[in-house]
Amino acid sequence: MSEIAPPLPRTESVDDVDGGLAISPRAILERVWHLFISMRFGLVLILIIAVLGLIGTLLMQEPAGLRSDPGARAAWVESLRPKYGGWTGIFDVLGFYDIFGSIVFQATAILLMASVVACSLHRGPFLWRQARHPRVGQSEAFFERAPLRATIDTPLDADAAVDALRRSFRARGYRTVVARDERGIHVLGDRFRWGPFGTVIAHVSLVIVIAGVLLGSAFGFRDTGFAVPIGTRVDVGYGTGLTIVARSFTDTYSNENGAPSDYQSDLVVYRGQEQLAAKTIRVNEPLEVGGVTFYQSFFGPAAQMKVADATGAVVYAEGVPLLWDTRDETERAGRFDLPSEDLTVFVISAASGKVSKDIRPGQVQVELYRTGVSTPVAMAVIDQGKPATVGGLTVTFEREQQFTGLIVAKDPGVPLVWGGSALLVVGMCIVLFFRNRRAWALIQPRDDGGSTARIAAIVRHDAAFEKAFQEYVAAVTRAVAGRRSV
Repeated sequence: MSEIAPPLPRTESVDDVDGGLAISPRAILERVWHLFISMRFGLVLILIIAVLGLIGTLLMQEPAGLRSDPGARAAWVESLRPKYGGWTGIFDVLGFYDIFGSIVFQATAILLMASVVACSLHRGPFLWRQARHPRVGQSEAFFERAPLRATIDTPLDADAAVDALRRSFRARGYRTVVARDERGIHVLGDRFRWGPFGTVIAHVSLVIVIAGVLLGSAFGFRDTGFAVPIGTRVDVGYGTGLTIVARSFTDTYSNENGAPSDYQSDLVVYRGQEQLAAKTIRVNEPLEVGGVTFYQSFFGPAAQMKVADATGAVVYAEGVPLLWDTRDETERAGRFDLPSEDLTVFVISAASGKVSKDIRPGQVQVELYRTGVSTPVAMAVIDQGKPATVGGLTVTFEREQQFTGLIVAKDPGVPLVWGGSALLVVGMCIVLFFRNRRAWALIQPRDDGGSTARIAAIVRHDAAFEKAFQEYVAAVTRAVAGRRSV
């Protein structure tokens, strides 16, 4: 990467009243190009992404699909107020609860991709020329000031000394290139000349990984709180056209401390009436159907509810997962919608092992809310198996049951992320283990028939090269059977 281009040149004003800048489209493109290949610009983008990623890690992120339900999302944001206090609304306005799906994060990632591509295009031709057509001859000042340098006087003539140098280079896996001029014979020893392309591979891999992340963010989803009551058919949503039924759930516990040791769900996935797959899943044994993966994650209680309208028609007959704890953690709550009645229904039960002052075992509290209204239009505590009239509806708490909690995910960018990650490892291995090492030699004849070989090299982020250089000089000294002075 290089620094930003120098300021654009000023031109004469069209009139004599004021002077201005006449910027051509080419000059603008050059300015943008130099911005994108600037190391400073790339580091700023990386810093922004790192800060956004830290925010996304520290703050709660909204569950998938919540944005499509404004009421549920508002309730979820409000539930964060005890944790974040007065910052809750500010974080929401700034989009911090969906940081990885925010425009700021995605725009920064796209800019970083463009910067990495520009840097690779800028550096690639230079590396190619260096590998295919390297500079063989170096100046006198280079041999006098290089960090690694040695001078060898040999009784051999210049051509014989060149042969000795080349044999020593080749014995260590170096390519040799020879050139002659009026100063003498130049020899370049070059090992792993394609090694610098490891950085290009690493840059390309970064672009692939970012592209995979953006692809998954745009066309995928990840719902970490997907609850399926046992025996209830639930729509997966997200445009998949899938429904899922949990036929059973089994949990086992450790005999030593009573902690859960394993739990598994027997799942069946449908599209319409067609069964697509069936599998008993565990924590590390998910079910994958058409790019959608179902992972076992958690479990909890549910309530089987039936609701009939004023005419007696059943408008709801499914299990309701009790997903949320109340603030004092003595009760658990779940909800379902009745679109035909323009109602949202909350079902509240005493938490397992807790005592609720309002709800006894075998009872649930039912609360009915109109859309957009924060106070219930009706509420009642009802007994299991006994129909009750609540807000003009006949509500029955049929029985208690369990739900299985799943992580449902679809990420079309995963192959790109894995492929880019593998490519990144390849690039880093090339950079670390196949370092490009180069050494230059200038062999000059002496009047006594012998010759003098001056050898020099530059060390760049390669601590082991100095030792290798000294070993090479010693080998050359033995080969030419002369004296060496450093």
